[in-house]
Formats: sequence, structure tokens, C-alpha cells
Amino acid sequence: MASKNDQVICQHLEGASAKLFEKYADILREYVRGRHGVYALYKGDRLYYVGLAKNLRGRINRHLSDKHKRRWDHFSIYITINHKHIKELETLVIRMIKPKGNKQRGKFIKSENLKLQLARDIRKKQSDERAKLLGKDRRQSTGKPKRSSKSNNNDDNGSLAPFISKGFAVRGNYKSKIYKARVFKNGWIRFGKYLYKSPSGAGKAARKQRTNGWTFWQYQRSPGDWVSLKALRK
Repeated sequence: MASKNDQVICQHLEGASAKLFEKYADILREYVRGRHGVYALYKGDRLYYVGLAKNLRGRINRHLSDKHKRRWDHFSIYITINHKHIKELETLVIRMIKPKGNKQRGKFIKSENLKLQLARDIRKKQSDERAKLLGKDRRQSTGKPKRSSKSNNNDDNGSLAPFISKGFAVRGNYKSKIYKARVFKNGWIRFGKYLYKSPSGAGKAARKQRTNGWTFWQYQRSPGDWVSLKALRK
């Protein structure tokens, strides 16, 4: 359930006539004076243009006389709490809907294109399938880190194995210090010179005390989006 801390839009006005700027400009001015937000221009029911503005009234009013004149007759505005996310919101809408009036497609501030990762994962899966079909054994690399003394058992998979398909970096923050580790695709975690079967084992080694590694360690789900390992189990 979303909380107030997750709120981006605080007020909105949808499907309003462009004639508002002629008849009730004074009222509209008070609603949007100095406000940030995203706006959309429509010609009938068809979306024509999407934009963002720190001065919503001024920007929309300008479109009544610039190159967009007579190409729209209705508008919607979405007022944001601040201007932190409006560029991303504008870009998202433009890339999804591709309005006729927007010549620029827009760029996200920082977002990973999953096509490259998808291509790598597909190639890996095809390679694994080919190896199984042809009976070819894939050699394991040598020089692996030592397993911690408490992790020696007959089970080759670590606690994370059921939830992952590849390795990735993790980090933990304790007393303003960043600890870095590496998760392998078999579910084991390397911290320092040792391998640990569970996140908690690696977390205990980092903090020198009993630790819930599922909440201590974080991985980068997407560029800039660090979340705890417990998210993998959901």
C-alpha cells in the first residue's frame, strides 16, 4: 500500500478546455502560479503533446500562440509536490505514447537498457541447452576462494541459489562504512578471502557479530536502485 512519502502528484485537472485561458485566466493563474508539473495537450480525444514546466500556466498559455497553435483544444495538468521527478515523468509518457507534437523522444536520467542483458542471458541459456543436448561438460574455473570453516558440507549450493541465475555484487553499510562482497550463481557469497554459504554468514564476518544478512546486504536491482537481498525471496 502506497504511503504519503511515495506521493508525486498532489493535484490534477484533466480534460479542460483551452477556452479556460480566455474566460477564467485569473482563477487558473491562482491554481498553478509557480507550480511544477507535467501537462498534456489534446486535439479532441487524441493526445498531441506532453511537456513539463516550472510555470504551468505560462507554458500552456504560450502554446496558444506558438507553433502548436490550433493543434490542440483541451489540456490536462498534473501538479507535482516538487520538480524532482517531473523530467522522468515526461520522458516516460513520451516514450510510451509517442505524441505527434513531441519531436524528441526523451532520455531517462539513468536507466539500463535490458536488451543487452537479455541478449546475454539468452545466449547463456542457449549454450547451457546445447551443452546438455550434446553431452559436453562445461569446465569449472580454478583458483576459487576458500570456503569458510563453518561452510564445509556436502551441499554445493548456497542459500541464495534458488533465487538467482547469475552472480552479482552486493554491499552492506555499517557505522558509515561500506562493505563489499560478491554473490556467485551457485548462491555462495565471497567476502574477503572466504566464501560463505549464507548472507548472514558473510554479514557476520563483515560486522563481527550476529547479523541478518538478508537485510544487511544490498544488490543493485537496476542502476541506482539498491535493495536488500530479502527482495529476492518475494
